[in-house]
Amino acid sequence: MNAAPAAPAPQPSVLRRLGRPLAALAALAVPTLYVASVDPNTPGHYPTCPLLQATGWWCPGCGGLRSVHALSHGDLFTALHDNVLVVGLAAVVAVLWLRWLWAAVSGGRAPVVVVGGRRAVLLGVLLVLFMALRNLPIGVGLAPPAV
Repeated sequence: MNAAPAAPAPQPSVLRRLGRPLAALAALAVPTLYVASVDPNTPGHYPTCPLLQATGWWCPGCGGLRSVHALSHGDLFTALHDNVLVVGLAAVVAVLWLRWLWAAVSGGRAPVVVVGGRRAVLLGVLLVLFMALRNLPIGVGLAPPAV
């Protein structure tokens, strides 16, 4: 007795496939819009970095809000000066999101990025090196301007 091949499962509609990428975009857009409208360069709107306050050292995230603010206003050079790591991360996130969006539109598989093992160690080393370099005299250009 030969069984007939099973029919492939129907593909969800494009609008349904777009739900998750668009929800992720909204989850990033809402805080970005807030940072775009409330200037981090004006004291009193955001808390001070606890590591900077306790040690005087710039952490890898110091200047990140100012960098996002500058990016949201189209000022790439100021964003790079405030925190080059945030600009790089924003570029990576944008590329990954565009790949996800394309997969949703075309019906392909969504890209899966796993940060574990070697990638996690590499990311940790990158953060530590960035923090060390921006706190040394040779890396003064990587430190955000004082507010």
